[in-house]
Amino acid sequence: MPNIRYTKDHEYIRPDPDGAVVGITDFAQSQLGDVVFVELPVIGAVLARGAEAAVVESVKAASGVNAPASGEVIEVNSALEEKPGLVNEDPNGSGWFFKLTLADPSELDALMDEEAYEAFIKTIA
Repeated sequence: MPNIRYTKDHEYIRPDPDGAVVGITDFAQSQLGDVVFVELPVIGAVLARGAEAAVVESVKAASGVNAPASGEVIEVNSALEEKPGLVNEDPNGSGWFFKLTLADPSELDALMDEEAYEAFIKTIA
């Protein structure tokens, strides 16, 4: 997935024609363990880059999910309310958290591409 960008806090953002999909990385979900609850943002919320947008709770810990870029929440993955384990099963697919309209697409340029993110993980794992 070449156009995905990553943060050092292990969120990803994947631009698509309707906005940008945000979730946590496979590395993040593996560190959290079994996800038992996800608190999603409100549709229409305007988020600043780096602001807490959602919360994910696992058997190990609770963690904030920050907005990788500024924008307005246009969709949330309501399936996570009933089945939060989707975050563990398919973090880059059906386990996504929310979708944003990007206020400034150039903010993505400051994020890591997949190669840089993989290198980053090796420095902390």
